[in-house]
Amino acid sequence: MARTPTANLDGPVRQLSGAADKSRLWLAIAAAVALVEGGRGRRAALEGVVAIAVTSATVNLGVKPIARRRRPDRARPARFEDRHVPMPRSASFPSGHAASAFAFAYAVGRHLPALAVPIRLLAAAVAYSRVHTGVHYPGDVVIGSVTGAGTAAMVAAVADRAARRRAP
Repeated sequence: MARTPTANLDGPVRQLSGAADKSRLWLAIAAAVALVEGGRGRRAALEGVVAIAVTSATVNLGVKPIARRRRPDRARPARFEDRHVPMPRSASFPSGHAASAFAFAYAVGRHLPALAVPIRLLAAAVAYSRVHTGVHYPGDVVIGSVTGAGTAAMVAAVADRAARRRAP
């Protein structure tokens, strides 16, 4: 991938990767879902944001400091510099972008099945963007994706248990 010219993809993929920084993309989608989808949308948005928070804490405070994997080296001079985003300072493994993307997609998809496939495809595109832009290895995004979905499943289980306790 690092050796393949993809001039038509580089700009849009770089923009998608940047939109997912600090989970801005997912927070914007959460706001839209909460406004448009009523009560189910608000529940989906809240659970999605909580899943991102728990996943981000797990990845950034728990796993990355232990794994301490170096980011990919970029060749100098850069062959396809237009595809690059600024190199993050954190460890490469696992991808926090991929983890947050799949955590949010899992949470929203379980409450709003009509959005499940499109939002998971968007999450996959964000995960791919991290490899395409040269800041992660493919394994980083695979493990990040699995970590995010798994963490969101645990958040969902806790949310379901809490909802059953509140039910009459």
